[in-house]
Amino acid sequence: MATNNVGYSEEQIQVLEGLEPVRKRPGMYIGSTDVKGLHHLAVEIVDNSIDEALAGYCKNVYITVNADGSLTIADDGRGIPCGIHKKEGISAVELCLTKLHAGGKFGGGGYKISGGLHGVGLSVVNALSCWLVVEVDQDGKHHYQRYNRGVPESRLQVTGEADRTGTTVTFMPDDEIFETVEWEYDRLKNRLREVAYLNKGIKINLKDCREGCEREEVFCYEGGLAEFVENYNRTKNTIFSQTMYIDKAVKEGQIEVALQFNDSYTEVIHAYANNINTEEGGAHLEGFKSALTKAINDYAHKTNLLKEAEKLSGEDVREGLVAIISVKLENPQFEGQTKTKLGNSEMRTAVTRVVGEELSTFLEEHPKEAKELVMKSLTAQRARDAARRARELTRKGVLESASLPGKLADCSDRDPKHCEIYIVEGDSAGGTAKQGRDRRFQAILPLRGKILNVEKARLARALENEEIKAMITAFGCGIGDEFDESKLRYDRIICMTDADVDGSHIRILLITFFFRFMRPLIEKGHVYIAQPPLYKITKNKQEYYAFSDEERDRKLEEIGAKGTEVSRYKGLGEMNADQLWTTTMNPESRTMLQVTMEDAYAADEIVSLLMGDQPELRREFIVENAKLVEDLDI
Repeated sequence: MATNNVGYSEEQIQVLEGLEPVRKRPGMYIGSTDVKGLHHLAVEIVDNSIDEALAGYCKNVYITVNADGSLTIADDGRGIPCGIHKKEGISAVELCLTKLHAGGKFGGGGYKISGGLHGVGLSVVNALSCWLVVEVDQDGKHHYQRYNRGVPESRLQVTGEADRTGTTVTFMPDDEIFETVEWEYDRLKNRLREVAYLNKGIKINLKDCREGCEREEVFCYEGGLAEFVENYNRTKNTIFSQTMYIDKAVKEGQIEVALQFNDSYTEVIHAYANNINTEEGGAHLEGFKSALTKAINDYAHKTNLLKEAEKLSGEDVREGLVAIISVKLENPQFEGQTKTKLGNSEMRTAVTRVVGEELSTFLEEHPKEAKELVMKSLTAQRARDAARRARELTRKGVLESASLPGKLADCSDRDPKHCEIYIVEGDSAGGTAKQGRDRRFQAILPLRGKILNVEKARLARALENEEIKAMITAFGCGIGDEFDESKLRYDRIICMTDADVDGSHIRILLITFFFRFMRPLIEKGHVYIAQPPLYKITKNKQEYYAFSDEERDRKLEEIGAKGTEVSRYKGLGEMNADQLWTTTMNPESRTMLQVTMEDAYAADEIVSLLMGDQPELRREFIVENAKLVEDLDI
């Protein structure tokens, strides 16, 4: 075998110093350089303030999106130590901002419990910012230092007196690193509200000072996790008369759990460790699920609601469950800097023990509700068996068929990574989309009207719906327990519906269907919402497009309203193929909204509101989630 080592010697071996590794490979430290990675910077700094709260020294956190697009995060904690580090010869502030793996969370007594463990959060934010200013109030003095792309302009300086303590960090994300440096208010809001629920009593202030976006909110929840669960269930019919709440200190740390069951078929569980959202779960979540299944089965056998040979599965008992699990421990073991999974096996044992004991007692004390829960689980078990049989019939009849749905206009490329499918409302819009698409990588699947509302329908019934069967067959990845992402035929599934009420409902129903039965599609970022224009503006035979009323007004002001014709699109069918391609389907010019799990939870709640007779709650939700409602075009 020939060997070619030309141009590769000791001279090609590089050593990255200081913060160079972060700027060279930012994805290793913040996951990505897209909008999610951008907001991870804010999370890193906020987590430091929350760590001060966990240590008992911080009561208020202030987050401000400044007029120039920079972000300020301030707290009233102890402040980063300002003294000179004996070994490094620089201030502890500068050390934390310029050295990876420098911090007070490695067992030095600074923190007993913290979310930031690797000592890279503050320094990573510094490295990935155009500029950063840190201000520390401590020992009656105000300290100041400025950095440019991680390099200090000068040493930490005392610039005045202070009558408080705390740390303030202001930074401008580096547009050379990130795809976008625009902060999304709602993304910040959702994380900060989540943090406030997880740390009852702490007050978090969020303020947006950008022109045209001015707003301010305060998050503070004395009810903590129980209030979190109750807020989620406010549009649902619940089983327990009150949310079950556990808050217990054990030798492994602190275990806090809130849970409630509702009459829906959706399972919602969020697990946190030291305030970090462990999206992939881990030991604490495994312990919770194990305890829940065992406690309900034990109660059912004890009360003869189940025969000795019968057993409810975890999936059966978790139907309709809303639960928040939050553990706090001294030495958590996370997978990677982005901390998506907890690995401490001792916490699995502790959670299993605590939740098992508390839930068993709760069921004994609430026999009527306990029986209702067991009967609900038995119904779920029977429905799951029916769904399995329906899947088998569907697989034999449709999924194993060599032919794709007749209404599908497929693409010629067979590499899923290159392909995308548009779910289009109606045959008219479908015909236009088929003419306007790029046949190499764009597939079109027209749907006839609204799909089945799966909020109150189980899988067996969903599989009887022709439109749903068409989507399942076209996607190729199966459904429910048999979902297999590796068989997905398209990397992007794009919902393209009219910008009217019916189109909005169809989008919501599609998102709810994916959320209920094909959740990995949303979790892995495969689902998008197309955003066709609302207006066509014509002047001097030149055509312009506007996607909102505001954009229409700006364009009219720019080109002049005189002699201008403005037409509003009532539906996609009113656009010709060229217009649809130019505005909505061309990858180089289109605008699409990626559907997140937060969007999916919201869509699920919206469906509940639409079905229920609760106009006050409906109005309240729309007011509280105005931006999300606008983004989803609801």
